Amino acid sequence: MKDTFNNVVIYNGYPLSLVVAVTFHSAILALLLFLQSSRSADVMELVQPTVVKALLVQENPQVANERVRLKRQQQQQQRAREQEQAQQAAEAERQRQEQARAEEQRKARELASLRQRQEKERLDAEQLQREQETLAEEQRRQRELVEAQRQQEVRDRETQREREAAEAAAAEIASSEFEMVQSGTALIQQLVQESWSRPPSARNGMRAVLQMRLLPTGELVDVSVTQSSGDPAFDRSAENAVYGAAPFRELQALPINIFNENFRSLSLIFEPEDLLN
Repeated sequence: MKDTFNNVVIYNGYPLSLVVAVTFHSAILALLLFLQSSRSADVMELVQPTVVKALLVQENPQVANERVRLKRQQQQQQRAREQEQAQQAAEAERQRQEQARAEEQRKARELASLRQRQEKERLDAEQLQREQETLAEEQRRQRELVEAQRQQEVRDRETQREREAAEAAAAEIASSEFEMVQSGTALIQQLVQESWSRPPSARNGMRAVLQMRLLPTGELVDVSVTQSSGDPAFDRSAENAVYGAAPFRELQALPINIFNENFRSLSLIFEPEDLLN
């Protein structure tokens, strides 16, 4: 019995307090039953309920410690779960941010690549446009050069035709002028020849050169001997022949330039070649 009591005490009083409480309540219950059975049926007295005071039995410290330990363990597990959840949430947020950054970087690379392609396409388009403009400018210069050469050829042909026409006209004019000069000179010579009366002293081999000056009307201004024949009578007869043939009215029909060039001052040669001595 003593060993049992010692064992009960060893358990920090928890079984002992339970036994005491059960014994106490059993004694009260037995007392109530005894009192109830001892009263007569005739005299019934109202028995006031006995106030039972419960004693607060102190909880076993080991159980409390265990409960505290379990609570702390639960709290630690809860904190561990919360920390794990927080870490998972942080890891998820980090991964989300990394994915977002990776997505932004991918979009940035794609945008940069797109801009590079657009810039390259723009540069290629500008290069192509410059090449087309250069080609068009070269073609335009070639066309202008060909047109200039064609126009130059046309001008050259026109100039050649004009030159040929001018030469033909000049030749025709020259021929006409030559004919007019020849005709005018022959007319003067004929008239002077008809008016010349050779003196008896004239001989073959004599030669007198006279210079006469005329007006466009054909009138004679003067006449002079530029080369004497050596016979004054022969020279005088030549002068008289010129004066006798003047004026030469036929010269009025000549153009003034032809007259000035050929008949303003005219030389005549007198040679009696048809004499017998």
